[in-house]
Amino acid sequence: MYELLKTEGRAKRGRFTTVHGVIETPVFMNVGTAAAIKGAVDTLDLKALKCQVELSNTYHLHLRPGDEVVKKLGGLHKFMVWDRPILTDSGGFQVFSLTTLRKIKEEGVYFNSHIDGRKIFMGPEESMTIQSNLASTIAMAFDECPPYPATREYMQNSVDRTTRWLERCINKMKELNSREDTINKNQLLFGINQGGTYNDIRIEHAKRISDFDLAGYAIGGLAVGETHEKMYDVLDNVVPYLPQNKPTYLMGVGTPANILEAVDRGVDFFDCVLPARNGRHAHVYTNRGKINLLNAQYELDDTPISEECNCPTCQRYSKAYIRHLFKAKEMLAMRLCVMHNLYFFNNMMEEIRNALDEGNFAGYKAMRLEGFKELDSKRK
Repeated sequence: MYELLKTEGRAKRGRFTTVHGVIETPVFMNVGTAAAIKGAVDTLDLKALKCQVELSNTYHLHLRPGDEVVKKLGGLHKFMVWDRPILTDSGGFQVFSLTTLRKIKEEGVYFNSHIDGRKIFMGPEESMTIQSNLASTIAMAFDECPPYPATREYMQNSVDRTTRWLERCINKMKELNSREDTINKNQLLFGINQGGTYNDIRIEHAKRISDFDLAGYAIGGLAVGETHEKMYDVLDNVVPYLPQNKPTYLMGVGTPANILEAVDRGVDFFDCVLPARNGRHAHVYTNRGKINLLNAQYELDDTPISEECNCPTCQRYSKAYIRHLFKAKEMLAMRLCVMHNLYFFNNMMEEIRNALDEGNFAGYKAMRLEGFKELDSKRK
């Protein structure tokens, strides 16, 4: 399933083979929460933007249109017309972010829908069933994403429960994959490491979940308020205790600089809403940092967002035109910027893989990080 092709320091260059195609790693997964990228980007666009993996949200799809509806329509791949890998998260992060609407118990979580207030229960078995109905390539184990900051006692109890829930997820997935009516009988399961910023709890949890010999392992509960330095410190400590011969996934991260630093520490998989969210607000990424197209300086700028970029947006449109679209409140503005940002992230991952293939990741990382500082230094 996962082939480790090369290493440079702790950075890994891998290849992950799934029933829906091969994933070259390191990889950035493009977030399509409700089976669509926000910003009017369709699945044909995603292929043009070098997307390898699309990520959809278990919680949101369970509420609307309903995972059983998706199953009746042939599963998520058929529903959204996407023939490459899909990862579905477990719904845990969304459920646990509903602080005032949920109650945690050993069996799972009781919560109220943020859409209509109806009472819903989700536990490990329910999460696995929903993801099986969606028929994603990779399903995530149901876990608690603890609040930040949290006491050591709270964190330890939470992590212990997450481990017990993981065992239930494994058993339920085995049962679901053996059912005759299951769409994807080869669905893979990734476990999730938790522990906040308590490195000793994280390390012990990494050891425990590694014993389950899962298809992959995620690091959750980061990028939730801690500093970047603390996040890197956690990665330095915990990644060595996760199996090197399996993909390592840093959930919800992050900026281009975060990704470069995490690849250097042995991470394979990434996802983040930033490219699409920033694009919808006229913030676009370049090799010299992020710019805001609403700034007056771009009113007469007839150059593309980036002269170096080969995305469909940069090949055709100017900053001045896109700025005008935003000012005129035209939907096309968001679409063009989201497309550019997704291409920027996916293309950067391709460059990272090429640099690892050539044994020059350290040089590539240094060059990119130096470039990202350029606009910041000009603003000072």
